Amino acid sequence: MPILVTGGTGFVGNNVIRLLLERGHQVRALVRSTTPQPAFEGLNVELVEGDICDAESVSLACEGTEAVIHVAAMVKIGWSQLVRQRQVNVGGTVNVAKAAHDKDIRMVYVSSVDALGIGTAEQPANEETPKIGKTPCSYVVSKTEAEAALQEVIHDGLDAVIVNPGFMLGPFDWKPSSGKMLVEVINKQPLIAPSGGMTLCHILDVADGILAALERGEAGRNYILGGTTISYFDAWCLFAEVAGTRPPKRKMGPAIRAIAGFVGDIFGKISRREPDINSAAIKMGSLFHYYDSTRAIDELGYSITDSRKTIEDAWTWFQEHGYLKD
Repeated sequence: MPILVTGGTGFVGNNVIRLLLERGHQVRALVRSTTPQPAFEGLNVELVEGDICDAESVSLACEGTEAVIHVAAMVKIGWSQLVRQRQVNVGGTVNVAKAAHDKDIRMVYVSSVDALGIGTAEQPANEETPKIGKTPCSYVVSKTEAEAALQEVIHDGLDAVIVNPGFMLGPFDWKPSSGKMLVEVINKQPLIAPSGGMTLCHILDVADGILAALERGEAGRNYILGGTTISYFDAWCLFAEVAGTRPPKRKMGPAIRAIAGFVGDIFGKISRREPDINSAAIKMGSLFHYYDSTRAIDELGYSITDSRKTIEDAWTWFQEHGYLKD
């Protein structure tokens, strides 16, 4: 029987699908349109049209499957669109969870470290760190609520595991999603970097961790799929080094953070479309999103690729597919 994947055109979902096929699994993908897309080119995937916000189409997509890997989500770091993010990230997750429960199949929910507590430069967070300290933007709120809603269905008997990836880079980032940071740093060569830090991980490590969670993760348990903890400044310098471009000169100070966030918010109110640079994004960029993957390493056999190799693989893919300036 096939394994159902939601969000198959996205960065994580597409890599998960490719790894499943590589390991000999049949794959079914729930997509909003069966129109040919580059993400599925050359892949033997059964495409089923539907929407995670439509419970009936999710239930039909789960029919005759052995498991579902729920990746689809709306990602927007800002104060706006909370209602829509709740519809997709919370409501969609509940629809998938209830369908999986009804069909008595296993589920892996791909959440985010943004649904967990915050770490520090000295002490990375883990799965048990209190869920406080994150900027309560729409994405953080919706992903946190999605996990809580899923745990209720798990309490009712659903066999589900939650994985929390860090900041991912690598191939097949078609949109791009998290790779947008790498592309913009290389193309625009900004002089100032955010003051916080991230947990940088290779998408292929994360995809492998997701399948390991499917095979042997403990129901109801969270697993951080992280990598190397690194400041944004050091990461951006490494981006530039790999690409042979100009690195940033310094970290963003408090005054610049305040001005940039204020200007972004005002522009969003005037244009009625919140820009990527807004006060929520600035605040998130000042936090140290440092996470400890020990549980996943010990229980799932999770592995971590060197940060430079991770960046090089992403840079090569983006360069080959025309995302980077010559």
